[in-house]
Amino acid sequence: MSKRNNPCRATPAMSIITDAQPSPDDSARQADARDREDMEQLQAGHDAALNDLMERHATPVFHFLCRMVGNEDDANDLAQETFVRVFKSRGGFRTEQKFSTWLFTIAANLARNHFRWRARHPNLSLDAENPETEQSLGSTLPANNPAPNDEALTAERAKAVRLAVGKLPEDLREAIVLCELEDRSLAEAAVILESTPKAVESRLYRARQILRERLKSWL
Repeated sequence: MSKRNNPCRATPAMSIITDAQPSPDDSARQADARDREDMEQLQAGHDAALNDLMERHATPVFHFLCRMVGNEDDANDLAQETFVRVFKSRGGFRTEQKFSTWLFTIAANLARNHFRWRARHPNLSLDAENPETEQSLGSTLPANNPAPNDEALTAERAKAVRLAVGKLPEDLREAIVLCELEDRSLAEAAVILESTPKAVESRLYRARQILRERLKSWL
């Protein structure tokens, strides 16, 4: 899977402690329809349909996994495995499902497995202070069009946020990444995390509280 254009490093500035949720639009519904059509083609034996799905979703999945596992190489491997699982599990996809939700459920489960592996092999894990990790995790605090001479401060702020997100417990990081950085609704995040909207909302609240405390010098 290509890592061209470094999608992990092309995150727009946004707040990770707001409550705003996006609403679906016509383009999103059209994309969902294309996904369903491609999955129907894939289930019917047209393997090339997987290429179309990867063309649309490889970068978002890689981006998500970068934020979750904090390392581009690991995220690349997991993203490839995600689409291998899509192909192998194609028969289990139901056309009434939203493909991107199903896809991110697979990716999230692979990320959890990766966390468990790292817990068993701590000496081989990459910590959050690795420069590549700092580029891959989280987002930035909002900035009001900083002047060029403010770029160094903006970079420090971004680094602080990435580190803070990277140090969250796994369940809280999942919630903040999905709901704030990936713009998923509570309901969709709950499906991906195999939980309930109320539980995800609780995790999101706790994650915001921790981040507010850790980032209070920047707020």
